[in-house]
Amino acid sequence: MTRALLLDTPGPAATGPLRLVDRPSPTPGPGQLLVAVAACGVCRTDLQLVEGDLPRHRSPVVPGHQVVGRVTAAGTGCHHAVGDRVGVTWLGGVCGHCEFCVAGQENLCAAATFHGWDHDGGYTDEMVVADGFAFRIDTDRPDAEVAPLLCAGVIGHRALRATGTRAGQRLGLYGFGSSAALVLQLASAQGLQVHVATRSQVEQARASSMGAGSVGGYDQAPPAPLHGAITFAPVGTVVIDALRAVRRGGTVVINAIHLDEIPAFDYDLLWHERTLRSVANVTRSDIRELLALDAQLRLRVDHRTYPLADANQALADLADGSIGGSGVLIP
Repeated sequence: MTRALLLDTPGPAATGPLRLVDRPSPTPGPGQLLVAVAACGVCRTDLQLVEGDLPRHRSPVVPGHQVVGRVTAAGTGCHHAVGDRVGVTWLGGVCGHCEFCVAGQENLCAAATFHGWDHDGGYTDEMVVADGFAFRIDTDRPDAEVAPLLCAGVIGHRALRATGTRAGQRLGLYGFGSSAALVLQLASAQGLQVHVATRSQVEQARASSMGAGSVGGYDQAPPAPLHGAITFAPVGTVVIDALRAVRRGGTVVINAIHLDEIPAFDYDLLWHERTLRSVANVTRSDIRELLALDAQLRLRVDHRTYPLADANQALADLADGSIGGSGVLIP
């Protein structure tokens, strides 16, 4: 038997919508791995799924997609072997032959599937993963430090690249949660000057301690116009704040799977060849790149651990902003 947290009906995290159950251990089929979960990060996407901001793809479902664990069984045709330490991310499968997959844009595959949404995820003791979507983890980092890298770190890396910024230029981070804290370090390592905007004075102080050149509220102008910006807060008004802060020709990247809305705004904010774009999901290349960067930089991963059974509390803490880093479930 194995424990798992199931979502049957979405609801506010504070009401405890996940229920802990015992169920038979899953069995991997051909090309699949059974992974004993050692740590699973708690992501804002999990929160949006649990609270109903994202439509359900299956019900019930086990959330979770920032997983580190060990292979305990492997089906036929697998490259990973029993005993391997692996990571599991949001992307759970793609078709492999559409125009996007062929062009290296598998994150846009219309047939893509995702852990914790289409497949049962990592809020459990054991999970089944397609062999081609598990990643060898060679670092000596503790499991709880690696887990947040597998989504917060990877999607942040993709968003940073999408801004097109380069050494010596100015980057704005709007919101300062788990992903933004990792992007701050990646951007600083690339020689960017980073401005962090957040309403939380605690997070402003944390950003300064981690190397931000300037901090302020969302509606406060940075010291100089930005060459690029990334918005992390799932609030559309913050996108407008970021657009207002970028220079002519600058790019604002929305790092969110869900926003409440983007309110109407004056065209002058977009004129002069400013760009507004999103990032959607990640590719397997993104994951390998981020893991290689972490091997060089040893990114600081602030985290707070919770027992698996306390997943509802971890999500509630994420919702009210009291974690101060990444929440990580430990079975």
